[in-house]
Amino acid sequence: MNDRTLAQKVIKKMMATDAFSQWLGIEVVDTAPGYVKLQMNVRDDMVNGFSVSHGGIAFSLADSALAFASNSYGRVALALENNISFVKKVQPGDTLTATTEELSLGNRIAVYNVSVINELEESVAIFRGTVYRTREKHFNNK
Repeated sequence: MNDRTLAQKVIKKMMATDAFSQWLGIEVVDTAPGYVKLQMNVRDDMVNGFSVSHGGIAFSLADSALAFASNSYGRVALALENNISFVKKVQPGDTLTATTEELSLGNRIAVYNVSVINELEESVAIFRGTVYRTREKHFNNK
């Protein structure tokens, strides 16, 4: 199995059991080792008391992107630290796209940036996540 096929297989396995990403309506647009591009539509039931998207929505999309990208090598990776800057409000009806950039991949620690943009390609959030890469594998043969 080549690296891209492994990444796709891992992400498919993760999505199948990730009820929260499914509730968000996340779709996997593209994937490769250390990389994922996700997309979702912001619904009316995702707004806060100010009638804008709850910050947890963009954070959760970015967090799912981090999880999928960091696990795409076939080893189980778990978040150690995440932070986000919200740079533009998100409203119901917006389509959000999260794209990862792998900054560092070590034997135990990896660091990623995740950019979240809207359908107008405007930046709405900038996310950075650090993960711990365990020795556990998603599949025994790789």
